[in-house]
Amino acid sequence: MYVVTGATGQLGRLVVEGLLAAVPASEIAVVVRSAAKAEEWAEQGVRVHEADYGRPETLVGAFSAGDRVLLISGNEFGSRVSQHGAVIDAAKAAGVALLAYTSILGTATFRLGDEHKATEELLLGSGLPYALLRNGWYTENYLGDVAGTVERGVVLGSAGDGRVATAARKDYADAAVAVLTGEGHENRVYELSGDVAWSLSELAAELTEASGRPVEHRDVPAAAHREVLVGAGMPEGFAEVFVDVDAGIARGELAGTSGDLARLIGRPTVPLADSVRAALNA
Repeated sequence: MYVVTGATGQLGRLVVEGLLAAVPASEIAVVVRSAAKAEEWAEQGVRVHEADYGRPETLVGAFSAGDRVLLISGNEFGSRVSQHGAVIDAAKAAGVALLAYTSILGTATFRLGDEHKATEELLLGSGLPYALLRNGWYTENYLGDVAGTVERGVVLGSAGDGRVATAARKDYADAAVAVLTGEGHENRVYELSGDVAWSLSELAAELTEASGRPVEHRDVPAAAHREVLVGAGMPEGFAEVFVDVDAGIARGELAGTSGDLARLIGRPTVPLADSVRAALNA
């Protein structure tokens, strides 16, 4: 079985849809917090197991010997290491054939990467065959409120001229499908990022061209960036994460273009301009 945990999240849904296009539904299982959110897949023949990373007892029976599992990282900052460890323990007890984990680029030193690195250590220490999918930044991270950005006419950040080699979420999902369904990925580490690194000034230029309205890049000090995010309603903890990541971008930690992602998916990664236009059209 091909098993996807956290399958109803934004990345997980794309992975499952990719698997459905590649293998029979009867060979796919999903591990989700709410079975109701996976009803459409269950109707197609996908096996649904309801479980919570934070409740290890619910993971019993989620995996079987020989399964190829994708562990999609959780989103509860501060609790992820123990939660991921529970999944790894359950997978080891079941004797899965491969456990792939959505980590973060190895060049990242910002705090968001700490729990990923700790999870990697747990996975390597488990003795399970593994694949580390070290995902870079998603282009969608910058386009969630693209209409508002264009209306305000400002791309705000504190990364200076730092560059970031983003890729579309679907690029990363396709890579996960390739690793789950392909051969020779055991005990491999993939540094996954887009083909081209760009700056926030270039994002502003793409938004200007695609929308026909002027959008400028405004770089501000970290404290001011944090204040703006919190003022816009973002919880302080998340604001700290975003500002800290921008500091990492300024240091060049998300600018790497290894080519691993394009090689895994067998095509170029989605260009920034295409993602911008798709977001505006949506």
